[in-house]
Amino acid sequence: MSNLPDEAFRDTIGTIDEGGNRKFIFPKKPSGKFYEYRKIVSYILLAILIANPFIKVNGNQFMMFNVMERRFNIFGFPFWPQDFYLFVISMLVGIVFIILFTVVFGRIFCGWICPQTIFLEMVFRRIEYWIDGDRGAQSRLARQEWNAEKIRKRLTKWLIFFLISFGIANVFLAYLVGSDQLFLMVEEGPIQQSSNFIALLIFTGVFYFVFVWFREQVCIIACPYGRLQGVLLDNKSINVAYDFVRGEKEAGRAKFNKKEDRATTGKGDCIDCHQCVHVCPMGIDIRNGTQLECTNCTACIDECDTIMDSVGLPKGLIRYASEDEIARKEPFKFTARMKGYTAVLFILLSVFVGMLFLRTDVQAVILRLPGQLFQHKGDKISNVYTYKIVNKTMKDYNDIHFELIDQKGSIENVGKQHFKVLKEGISQGTLFIEIDEVLLESDKTKVKIGVYNGKELLETTTTNFLGPRSFN
Repeated sequence: MSNLPDEAFRDTIGTIDEGGNRKFIFPKKPSGKFYEYRKIVSYILLAILIANPFIKVNGNQFMMFNVMERRFNIFGFPFWPQDFYLFVISMLVGIVFIILFTVVFGRIFCGWICPQTIFLEMVFRRIEYWIDGDRGAQSRLARQEWNAEKIRKRLTKWLIFFLISFGIANVFLAYLVGSDQLFLMVEEGPIQQSSNFIALLIFTGVFYFVFVWFREQVCIIACPYGRLQGVLLDNKSINVAYDFVRGEKEAGRAKFNKKEDRATTGKGDCIDCHQCVHVCPMGIDIRNGTQLECTNCTACIDECDTIMDSVGLPKGLIRYASEDEIARKEPFKFTARMKGYTAVLFILLSVFVGMLFLRTDVQAVILRLPGQLFQHKGDKISNVYTYKIVNKTMKDYNDIHFELIDQKGSIENVGKQHFKVLKEGISQGTLFIEIDEVLLESDKTKVKIGVYNGKELLETTTTNFLGPRSFN
């Protein structure tokens, strides 16, 4: 179609002017059906995000990502460095899920679920609308000289934004070091917990910078998912899209004139009111087609539907649709590409669930002491080993000891035969295994060792037992 827009807009970014300077966006306050749905979803997710690090399941923080100590809690399940393979698989599951979701539904994650979007659009911008006013008032205030009114509004907004950023930083720190450490810092004060307090101030500064100044540039410049989107979307992906077939028609866009019949003039249903552009928080014109900056926030859908309703034209000029649905009237199909991602996701989930069931609460590693050969003790052969026991649970084990399984012999622990392993603790030591020489069938025998707490078998592990070479 000759009236389709050219691709020149793709050489520029909506937030950068011709001189290469940052162009601040003052979007119109959105309203409508999708915006109300987004508010419900956003505030539910905000409540979950804030509550997660302060909820405990069986003594474990519900969600924690303590990178420094290499301890992770996901849905109340603790993951130690020994469980890193599980953490990697869970991350792969998340990545493949996001990829599949993007291939099918476009960047709906960005507009509806991403914490950056939720905080910016549903918290900071709503406060901004309350203090500075809607789009026109914000634009005038930005150009206004620094008088008493502007100083009052700016200081009020900046103070509120700083307090919210400080609150977000506390929640973020609770995810990283644990809520117990956060409460300890509150009790002991910043001097006793100087490292955590410095981290808290840094996070506060980062969040304040992002939500006061950087804003949508995070999605355009910093977020890797925005870059990933470009290689995942195709003509069959469902996006927030402008129906250019209906909006342009033969004569293209034209201002609305209630005295004429647009059907007879050949004019498209788009009345060129630019309200979809004014309401966009990314500063783009959705009528140019799918763009890198678009986060699928649906603000343009609500605004366009309101305009269409007011001029008596059908809603849905901007809607969730694929390009093939608009251009070729093809219904949505679950393509081979989507099926492939689904199969990979199913396989990864199956592996992850299987490994979760095989994961033990106690992990034991018993290794022969390097450089040490066996020793003769009468009719018995003795080997020396080092052991390491990791208690991944939130309960103490007070009667840990070792026993040989499927092999006659004895185990002598250096120190106490029975010892404790505290909750989330590690116990290390040395032990000797003695086996009658006549029971050894070769110079290297695989032995199975059980780790018991009283009579309860917690874990089994295997190791090699060296003996004299047999000539039988």
